[in-house]
Amino acid sequence: MAQQAQISKKRKFVADGVFNAELNEFLGRTLGEDGYAGVEVRVTPIRTEIIIRATRTREVLGEKGRRIRELTALVQKRFGFPENSVELFAERVENRASCAMAQCESLRYKLLGGLAVRRACYGVLRFIMENGATGVEVIISGKLRAQRAKAMKFKQGYLISTGEPKKHYISEAVRHVLMRQGVLGIKVKIMMSHDPEGKMGPKMQMPDKITVHEPKEEVPPMMGPPEQEYQQEGGEAGAAEY
Repeated sequence: MAQQAQISKKRKFVADGVFNAELNEFLGRTLGEDGYAGVEVRVTPIRTEIIIRATRTREVLGEKGRRIRELTALVQKRFGFPENSVELFAERVENRASCAMAQCESLRYKLLGGLAVRRACYGVLRFIMENGATGVEVIISGKLRAQRAKAMKFKQGYLISTGEPKKHYISEAVRHVLMRQGVLGIKVKIMMSHDPEGKMGPKMQMPDKITVHEPKEEVPPMMGPPEQEYQQEGGEAGAAEY
């Protein structure tokens, strides 16, 4: 974020947090249809780089990069960045099935299109599980069919909910759908699978994962012929008598 003067550490962290939240909200509203999946801000001494993660990067960039230039101008004007000190980039999400934000947006547009709640949720659930996720949970709450509000929970596979691995394995997102009868809330939780390369899932192994190795082949110890040992013992006994 553009800093006008020297400010305390506390104020700086609060200002950075507000900037990230507002930027995320703005990009989420603008690029929701293009599979927006989060933003990352990198501050360098020369400029500020904003990396937009999305499933459809071509739509984010626009024709001949027109849309990304428009977004850059808007961000620059809103947050008071000096000329040519902020730059926006679009990064494609490798595995959109393991991105909760992208799946939440997909479900949102399905519901706005008039698809039945159960059908939409089971479609998202199946798509996520077919693409190698360990588990998934979708919660929809609000006025689903009748006037009375209720919550529906759809769950498949294995999900963890606490501890350090949750930070690495669980992708979570919440969205609101403005339907005609009222607002629906959508919550999607995806547990990603372990990937040793760290591309399609977390590199860190689950702490309770037990690897059972194949048993090694036992080689019997080499033993000399028993007669020789007996003769040797007998010769030693005879020498002792003499």
